[in-house]
Amino acid sequence: MPPAFLSIIITHYKSFALLKLCLRSIKKHCDGLFYEIILTDSESSAYNRLFVEKNYPEIKLVDFKENVGYSKLVNAGIKQAKGNFILIINSDIIIGKDSVRKLLQFMENHPQVGLVGPRLLNFNGKPQNSCFKFYTPFTILYRRTFLGKLPWAKKTINNFLMKDELAGLNSNNNISHIEVDWLMGSALMTNRPALMEVGPLDENFFMYFEDVDLAKRFWEKGYKVAYFPGASVYHYHQKISARKGSLLDVVINKYSRIHIKSALRYFWKHGIKNLIR
Repeated sequence: MPPAFLSIIITHYKSFALLKLCLRSIKKHCDGLFYEIILTDSESSAYNRLFVEKNYPEIKLVDFKENVGYSKLVNAGIKQAKGNFILIINSDIIIGKDSVRKLLQFMENHPQVGLVGPRLLNFNGKPQNSCFKFYTPFTILYRRTFLGKLPWAKKTINNFLMKDELAGLNSNNNISHIEVDWLMGSALMTNRPALMEVGPLDENFFMYFEDVDLAKRFWEKGYKVAYFPGASVYHYHQKISARKGSLLDVVINKYSRIHIKSALRYFWKHGIKNLIR
């Protein structure tokens, strides 16, 4: 069997310092792998283009003058990708030692899995929430308001965050991964046949819920979605939507409004059966 050829798609938007760290980590920790890098750049600058051309001439650069959103960046990368496996990462991801190799091995050993995500870590080593149950309107309401402090709301939120499943995974060395509803889109690996069957990201989602929608479509096509903490990457995660408990922030925060709009689009797209779970 020929070695796996991996296409690494990096989505970038105004985080150039992190992008440089991301590229260095790939060069350092993907040694020995057969891969290509495709950088899709929103609101790209002449400096960005010059830096890539000078320091990473092997990179395929797809640049946009305006901010086109995550889905369009990923889809532009997919169109350029030649690999039989595809790793999609944001430019604020720092690849960990052997993490990409482990993700590839996992995908090769689990052909029924169409989408897998590694463990995301803060720079201090603390794990981030990155695998979830599907949203319901109640999940959003409880996470964004003071109602989340109520006992039944806490239970709903813990179920959304898969607290019990993750505790079982962490306590049992014989379990390498768990099936999840969806994964944070900051770092995802898939394979070409599955992705071609499921289709590209829905560009109607400019920001938020594109990863939820993608995972749901993988499940609908008969593929599993998995969280595999045996591979770890670092993620500079900055929450820019509303602070929990502040109704005013939900109204005035631009990113909160985008999140709510994307949620409504998601529920409309996938039907009333998703409103109660």
